[in-house]
Amino acid sequence: MRSIFFIFLFAGFNLVAYNQIIKGTVLEKGTNSKISTAAIYYAGTFVGTLADKNGNFELAISKNTSMPLTISSIGYYSVTLTDFSTEKPLIIYLTPKVYELKEVIITSKPLVRKRKEYLKLFKDEFLGISFNARNCDIVNESDITFNYDSCEDTLKAFASKPLLINNRALGYKITYYLDKFEYYKKNKSFFYKGSIIFNVDLMSDETNKQLSDQLYETRRRNAYIGSRMHFFRTLWADDLQNAGYTVKNSDNKYFSSEDIVTTEDTHSPDSYNRYRKFLKYTENLQLYFTGWTNIVFLKPRVYFTQDGNFDNLGITWDGEMAVQRIGDMLPFEYKESVNNNH
Repeated sequence: MRSIFFIFLFAGFNLVAYNQIIKGTVLEKGTNSKISTAAIYYAGTFVGTLADKNGNFELAISKNTSMPLTISSIGYYSVTLTDFSTEKPLIIYLTPKVYELKEVIITSKPLVRKRKEYLKLFKDEFLGISFNARNCDIVNESDITFNYDSCEDTLKAFASKPLLINNRALGYKITYYLDKFEYYKKNKSFFYKGSIIFNVDLMSDETNKQLSDQLYETRRRNAYIGSRMHFFRTLWADDLQNAGYTVKNSDNKYFSSEDIVTTEDTHSPDSYNRYRKFLKYTENLQLYFTGWTNIVFLKPRVYFTQDGNFDNLGITWDGEMAVQRIGDMLPFEYKESVNNNH
């Protein structure tokens, strides 16, 4: 099994008028230049907006108080805010991307053939190899460049523009801001970091609605059941056993939700912890659904929310859930059909 570290952020752009409004300005770190191309959105939602020509933005937050706020722009590393207030405007600084182009590209084979090899490896690890992944198209593949460090036996991928991806299996069009991708050939592991924006849901296309109802919903449900989102939603509802999950430690001690979940009492109306629970255990855990997954803790506790969002910086996955990639991802707005309960 391979241990893989994921950082995923999900969001999109549907503006809705709520009572609470957050305001701010997006600037370039070091120069204070205004960034008019910035996208400001919630991790895990379809709610977002774009900065104006002066880098200013406004965004409603009252229905997304448990969600982190993500800011992305072409040519900059994304920033995620996990705790902020509506009392005063935010000043957000984005750091320009500096591409590490010093690695030597191996040219023992023709360059075109080598790029094709790198692109396949990238797509297999980034999109995945499932049916859903195989039905994903990266529209702007030409914006991806590769560099191979022969000393470290590491392949790095860079994207000069956000990746535009059509998921024909699940019926989504998404944008992905790639901050980092590294594949370590020696142990066949990899790391990538970035932000996903769900832009279009093809199930809303009335001209194709019957087909989408029959195919997209079935495929989405299949992608959902047994996913990380499904696990954390089930954990929140204290329904692991009914959902078919088994959780134990290395000594074969089995746990219920209440054994590994804790909450924090707080009287602060602005505290994010009012909308969060925490997965907490002193060792790694083993999770079984249709196969085994090892949950490796990088932090003493890992927050998660009712919709299945969780702290990606706090966990690595090894096993069944580690094979899930961008091609199998669903937006956090996804709701399982009441007629298809597991």
